[in-house]
Amino acid sequence: MAPLEIKAPPPPVLVAALAPRMLELAGTLADGTITWMTGPDTIGSHIAPSITAAAEKAGRPAPRVEVCLPVCVTTDVGGARTTADSTFAIYGHLPSYRAMLDREGAAGPGGVAIVGDEDSVAAQIRSLFDRGATGLSAFPYGSDDEISRSVALLGELARS
Repeated sequence: MAPLEIKAPPPPVLVAALAPRMLELAGTLADGTITWMTGPDTIGSHIAPSITAAAEKAGRPAPRVEVCLPVCVTTDVGGARTTADSTFAIYGHLPSYRAMLDREGAAGPGGVAIVGDEDSVAAQIRSLFDRGATGLSAFPYGSDDEISRSVALLGELARS
């Protein structure tokens, strides 16, 4: 029996890179980066420019910048930020994520979580793309109702 030949494009390789040297490495050798607990200002001032410069220097195509953040569509913004601070508390203590929160001026994970009503959350997501994100992996959190609202909005945005 002849070996099975599969003709498919290779999958993209994204490197979890936040620090300058890792972003340089990702831009030089990989297809992009995937972040966590990194807010819009840091995406725009640090992540996207650093990895893009490295890719350009290496003669590579524009890199992907996949942003991962907690998302909560809610009427209780303060409560949702407090929930994010407690649910994702560990990330405020891990050095690489703490550095990203510090760059953003965020006291904790609640400071970078995407939180608000549907219009506000959609605007915050658009802001990420305006600052260099090429994709979003959202982590809906909160009450059952908030998670349902978040998933519904994310689905709507993905289709538009």
